Order: sequence, then structure tokens, then C-alpha cells
Amino acid sequence: MNLDDTLYQLFDGTHLQDKAHLAMTLHTVDEDGYPHQAMVSAGEVYAESSEQLRIALWLGTTTTGNMLRTGKALIGVVYEGVSYTISLQAQTLPELEQSKHPRARFVAKIREVRADVAKYATLTSGITIELHDLQAVVQRWQETLEELKR
Repeated sequence: MNLDDTLYQLFDGTHLQDKAHLAMTLHTVDEDGYPHQAMVSAGEVYAESSEQLRIALWLGTTTTGNMLRTGKALIGVVYEGVSYTISLQAQTLPELEQSKHPRARFVAKIREVRADVAKYATLTSGITIELHDLQAVVQRWQETLEELKR
């Protein structure tokens, strides 16, 4: 399964300031088999191709532990009027020495992409955020994505 052009552009690592308001959900499965939700941004997910994403997660979190254990995840995002879910099968990438922003890094094969729209309504937004320090966060995102590409 592949990302369409719209999703590929969302995750292409460019124009991060234009994507700074957008938050996405990352769903994993905990040790008891229950869904676990976390938030990710355009500064933590990078499309290295239309078939594969790279994801940077904070070290020591429940989400990171779930990804390490199962390799399974789902990203949910509302973007340009469409609700997308992207099912993933992930593998761990090696830690980077001398990383400016140490993260658990994953490469994830896209298993399925679902696009959901309603005939009777228009999706106007998903989860949105307002960053406290836009320039500092976008700079960190750019650096994180550069490290994620290695």
C-alpha cells in the first residue's frame, strides 16, 4: 500500500511551519492488548518513500515500549478534509551517536491506508495545536527529521 500525493506531501519533511498546527494520533497496543494513544507531529514522522515512513519517538514512553514490543502502529490524521488511518509494521532503527535530539527511531512499512469522508458533511479540522514557541519547535523538528533520515 502507498501514501497518496496528499499524505506524502504532509510527511515529506518540508514546510514545517505550515504544518505546525497539526497533531496526529499514533495508536499502539499495550501489554494487556488495549489500544494506547499518543500524539505525534509533522516533525516526528518522515516519508522516505510512498511505501515507508520513519518515526521518531521520545525515549522511555509507553508508546515507544509498545512499538519496540509489537512493531505495530496506526497513525490517524485529519488533513485537507479527509480522515486518514495508516496501518504500519515497524522495525527499530539503530540509535544515533551524538544525537542532538535523542529519540527511539523506527522505520515502518505501510500496510494499509484508509481515507474516510462523509457524504453529508465536510471535515473542517482534526486535532490542532498552538505551539508556545513556534520557531524553537520548528527548528527542533527540522533537526529531528534530519537525524531521522540517517
